[in-house]
Amino acid sequence: METFETIEGLKKAVVEIRRRGESLALVPTMGHLHEGHLQLVRTARQWADRVIVSLYVNPFQFGPAEDFSSYPRTPEADAEALLRENVDGLFLPATEELYPRPPEAMTFVEVPALSDTLCGAFRPGHFRGVATVVLKLFHLVEPDVAVFGEKDFQQLAVIRRLVEDLHLPIKIVGVPTVREADGLARSSRNSYLSAIERPLAGALFGALNEAASALDRGLTAYDEIAAEGRHVLESKGFEVDYFAIRCLDDLGIPGPLEPRLVILVAARLGRTRLIDNLIVQRG
Repeated sequence: METFETIEGLKKAVVEIRRRGESLALVPTMGHLHEGHLQLVRTARQWADRVIVSLYVNPFQFGPAEDFSSYPRTPEADAEALLRENVDGLFLPATEELYPRPPEAMTFVEVPALSDTLCGAFRPGHFRGVATVVLKLFHLVEPDVAVFGEKDFQQLAVIRRLVEDLHLPIKIVGVPTVREADGLARSSRNSYLSAIERPLAGALFGALNEAASALDRGLTAYDEIAAEGRHVLESKGFEVDYFAIRCLDDLGIPGPLEPRLVILVAARLGRTRLIDNLIVQRG
């Protein structure tokens, strides 16, 4: 596995891959890798001859009161895990490499509408940061395929829209959420949970399943179903940002006959903000 800390080194490797006529997949991550990330890598391997993983904690998708400084960083362990997965290249850029200008002079990318709802309403500017760094990586790597986890469902929707609107020749592949035994979605932020909080965290998936069961039974009182999910979580000590039922394709407000739905939740347990979702396809 080659490791690149500069754009120049990365682009030389990409040129060589293309010279050999090989296809290329990109897996963007913020590091502190877990089994969910490794499943992305394995999926990428199924889609392309070569796989490059980026490992970068992007400051521009964190708000001023969020956990950028404390976000877990384990680059040595991450590199070892990726080596075991036969990854071809690891991109480890410094912020100065990706963002050579001060923030007030930088170009940012906006994906309106999709970025302003759900997590976007609680984390202003978050998806602007996501879209900007992902587009930078797309231009640097020029992958045939890019792989993302469905756990960050709104992020995946933003990236799909970005690719569609800018006519980027990249296939976006979403990978189902990898879960713990109690249903908790694998996340780097799970390490923030205390020993007392961790056994409670599986309730998030339980509430999603209850809502999905109601939808499967044909119920269409979406606000009532969501309110019950919020109530269940609050009764267990969560502080709920949102519990929402949306259209699968565009995260719009669904009508009663909408067959493709996604239930999304974001809630805090102690200092840990957890997000999750469950797709429901009726009929």
